[in-house]
Amino acid sequence: MQITQGNWQATINTELGSLGLTRTEAVDLMLLAAGNTCKEIARTTGRSPETVRGSLKKGYHKLGVYKAAGAVAEAMRRGWIAPLLIALVISGLNPDAETLRHRPPVRTRQQVSASRTFSRRDTGSVYA
Repeated sequence: MQITQGNWQATINTELGSLGLTRTEAVDLMLLAAGNTCKEIARTTGRSPETVRGSLKKGYHKLGVYKAAGAVAEAMRRGWIAPLLIALVISGLNPDAETLRHRPPVRTRQQVSASRTFSRRDTGSVYA
C-alpha cells in the first residue's frame, strides 16, 4: 500500500508480522527525511516526542541502522520511501524556480579594484 506525506511517498505492509514499515513508522520516517526533528514530528502527528522516538527506533531496528541519516538512506535504498518525482520534475522545469528557494542564493563577493596610491603632503618642519 502506498502512502504520501509532504513530498515523500512510502510503501507499507498492512499485514501483521510482515517485513516492512508500519503506517506510523513510515509517516515518521518520511517526516524525518523531510528534515523534521522528533519534536516537530510529534507536533505534526499529535503524539509525544517520546512516542515518536520509540517509533523511529523500531524503524531503525527493521532497517538495521542506528542513526536518522542511515535510516533514510537505507529506506530509500530498499525502496520503502522515495521523494515524489513529480515535485522534482516540476521544480526543475519551472523557470521561476530560483525565486521559490527557501534560502536566498549564496552571493559571491565582488572584487573591487581600488588604487592604493597615497600622496604625501609636505607639512614642513615640525621642529621649532
